[in-house]
Amino acid sequence: MTKNELAEQVASRNGLAASQARQVVETVIDVVSDELAAGGEVALAGFGKFSVSHRAARQGRNPSTGATIQIAASKAAKFTAASALKKRLNG
Repeated sequence: MTKNELAEQVASRNGLAASQARQVVETVIDVVSDELAAGGEVALAGFGKFSVSHRAARQGRNPSTGATIQIAASKAAKFTAASALKKRLNG
């Protein structure tokens, strides 16, 4: 499902215009992104939790040359599904 398809589903289920639903979806994505960028978490009951995962610096290997390279520390978005969502998917 794409962002536009998600907006269409939100519009049809809530009686909104497609443009309003697109704006709502964009706003939700922006709010979640801003919170994660600030180092916070976003927990949605019954759905899951978005958080930031910290990856330490490490050594890697260039597969084409075999040379050792240094991989910098980084942050990544992480999603942990709630038990209610897991139950819905598996049963």
